[in-house]
Amino acid sequence: MKLRSYQQEARTAIQQEWEAGKKRTLLVLPTGCGKTIVFSKVIEDRVKLGERVLVLAHRGELLDQASDKLEKSTGLKTATEKAEQTSVGSFFRVVVGSVQTMQREKRLSQFPPDYFDTIVVDEAHHVISDGYQRVLQHFEQSNVLGVTATPDRGDMQNLGTYFESLAYEYTLPKAIKEGFLSPIKALTIPLKLDLSAVKQQAGDFSTKDLGTALDPYLYQIADEMAKHCKNRKTVVFLPLVKTSKKFRDILNDRGFRAAEVNGESKDRAEILEDFENDKYNVLCNSMLLTEGWDSPAVDCIVVLRPTKVRSLYSQMVGRGTRLSPGKEELLLLDFLWHTERHELCHPAHLITTSDDVAKKMTENIEEAGAEGIALDLEEAEVQAEKDVVAEREEALAKQLAEMRRRKQKLVDPLQFEMSIQAEDLTSYVPSFGWEMAPPSDQQVKALEKLGILPDQIDNAGKASLMLERLNKRKNAGLATPRQIRQLEQRGFKRVGTWTFESARSMISRIAASGWRTPAGVIPSTYVPEG
Repeated sequence: MKLRSYQQEARTAIQQEWEAGKKRTLLVLPTGCGKTIVFSKVIEDRVKLGERVLVLAHRGELLDQASDKLEKSTGLKTATEKAEQTSVGSFFRVVVGSVQTMQREKRLSQFPPDYFDTIVVDEAHHVISDGYQRVLQHFEQSNVLGVTATPDRGDMQNLGTYFESLAYEYTLPKAIKEGFLSPIKALTIPLKLDLSAVKQQAGDFSTKDLGTALDPYLYQIADEMAKHCKNRKTVVFLPLVKTSKKFRDILNDRGFRAAEVNGESKDRAEILEDFENDKYNVLCNSMLLTEGWDSPAVDCIVVLRPTKVRSLYSQMVGRGTRLSPGKEELLLLDFLWHTERHELCHPAHLITTSDDVAKKMTENIEEAGAEGIALDLEEAEVQAEKDVVAEREEALAKQLAEMRRRKQKLVDPLQFEMSIQAEDLTSYVPSFGWEMAPPSDQQVKALEKLGILPDQIDNAGKASLMLERLNKRKNAGLATPRQIRQLEQRGFKRVGTWTFESARSMISRIAASGWRTPAGVIPSTYVPEG
């Protein structure tokens, strides 16, 4: 099986992390980008080295899927640790294990701590839970690979307490741009759903309260769906089984061919197959289909289970991002959820990690939704970034006006970041332990030498990223922080894009003019030659 370029890069990067002594590393791939194929090939590499490997997951479907893909892509067969099934005595080098089974003391004690050389954790955002930690601590000398779809910052910070590094990340926008996933169009339905009374439970909204809050709106939502997705293959995510069943009946009354599946459905496999074969065109479920189920032809997702957990939101939307013949895009229906908290996931959060850009995207998508227009997420991000830059430039102008009154030898890092429009620096949040530590003395001295005020940089990760950017700019012959500040204080624009020589030349001309702007030069419109 020939791997895609990013899959091969991921495979190589994971091995390099382990070789460098980073025993616990992460692979982040969006749903639909072949994470099982990648870790199957990584397992094949380890088995060739004579190792034993454990694949750990929390659901039977994920174990079956891993076992099936592993055999198809590498020829390796597996033994199983689940319920009454055991791998003890098996000669297979790979074991797929249910975490619920493996965490039991009686089962775990059958394996010496050095039994597995490598452990792969599927859906690694669950890894912080007690059950997983019990198993991983038993085999604490093993190399560990965690695989997950795009997590949010909260997830990454949680995962960063266990994992030592991020071996490889392939983003949803890149996968769409390179043609491996379907483009996404988001449509906000101008229907205000009030969640202000919904309680919090385990860091998210209470599903019981959500079901109650959603109930009065189900008929209106069905009417809106009739306008926008009557001819689409749709999956609807709801908070409760009873809400899911009720919504199925409402949709059928409006001419849809809707079915409902839940954890207790005895005919689940049959319903899923009938949906695949177009007997049904809508599938309602209460969070059952977030992991381990694929139907590439799905071209509409309706999220009626609002969440503030980005990995969960990505899992729901991921059921519709795969490519399929005749499928032009995925339509994602969003709603005007009214909540006193602002952490709710929206379509924007699938594609940007910047809070400012996500907020502006959400505003723009909602404005378009009021006109019945669905926006392509990539195009919406480009526009939102322009809007945010314009707002920041306005704020920067005010800040510069204040800073003219402050004679300061070193440049404020925020001013520098905004001048060079470094979104990754402005929105940086540390994830791993070493990144969260204070900047080292060496980093502080290096920042001062390069003209940046280190007092405003409070962690080693940000200091490292800032130094890397400063050195790259120096090697590329671009303007220094001091040059940028000096020229921007005099009203010159976008000095961050000037070369060092262009900036030096202009400062020399200003000095020669008695520290006045040279005749004929208009700072606000001036662009250096070359």
